[in-house]
Amino acid sequence: MSVDAAPRRARTRTWQAGRALGATSYYLLAASIALLLVGPLAIAVLRSLQSGLAVTSPVGPAMLGSMSMENYVALADPSVDILLYVRNSLIVAAGTAAIATVAGALAGYAFGRFHFRGINALFLGILAIFMVPFQAIVIPLLSLLDLLGLSNSWLGLILVHATYALPFCVFVMRNTVLEIPRELEEAARMDGANWWQTLLHVLRPVILPGLVTAALFSFLFSWTEFLGAVTFLNSQKLFTLPVQLLNLQLGTQGIVDFGYLEAGAVITMIPCLILYAFLQRYYVSGLIAGSVKG
Repeated sequence: MSVDAAPRRARTRTWQAGRALGATSYYLLAASIALLLVGPLAIAVLRSLQSGLAVTSPVGPAMLGSMSMENYVALADPSVDILLYVRNSLIVAAGTAAIATVAGALAGYAFGRFHFRGINALFLGILAIFMVPFQAIVIPLLSLLDLLGLSNSWLGLILVHATYALPFCVFVMRNTVLEIPRELEEAARMDGANWWQTLLHVLRPVILPGLVTAALFSFLFSWTEFLGAVTFLNSQKLFTLPVQLLNLQLGTQGIVDFGYLEAGAVITMIPCLILYAFLQRYYVSGLIAGSVKG
């Protein structure tokens, strides 16, 4: 046996112990962060199963003894019909995601591949929409929608939401396109594909993470947006879910019904959680692509 065998084994055991300690610390830290993030969601779900003043009671084991589906049953009642407003929000959010993603993909491809005078100024002008507070232009937007005959309509609200989601979509798609080798498109053109065929059949699978990121951001932005919906819609049957939750928040004589509010908030979270769970890997990779280049 070599003279150095014992010190090597000792160093190996020390390295393995350090590696095990590092892995244990990593998983403990990850579990703690996950608990901090999931804990409030779990409490919100438990609160939504309480009714009346029990919702405002302190958090503790006692809250587990007063749970029922009363709030959800009440929200499903035809007099409230929460599913109607869920459908309205789904229509508006899906329309916003479709328009913003398609427009953002086309614009991002143009900014990433074509070069013309003023392209940088135009790109910065689109990104500048982020810096305009929505509250500052809500009245001019309402006047514009009235002029176009789009006030109190889902189409008008979708166009407003898509306009505000577009800068992010363009930014992500431009950076996604910049990461794709030009040789891929040149090979497609040598095979006789035009620009549209190249974009639809060759680049679409490659830019899928960027597309999913843009679509998910646009959907979630529209799904949770309140000010535009409450301003541009004045018909009860057209209200989106955030607007209806405000109506449900106040019960008779101005008393806040926290049970309805908690149940409505949980219903609002469900589509967001489902979408993120299924599209997480595309969303994360798309965000990383948008953060590497600018």
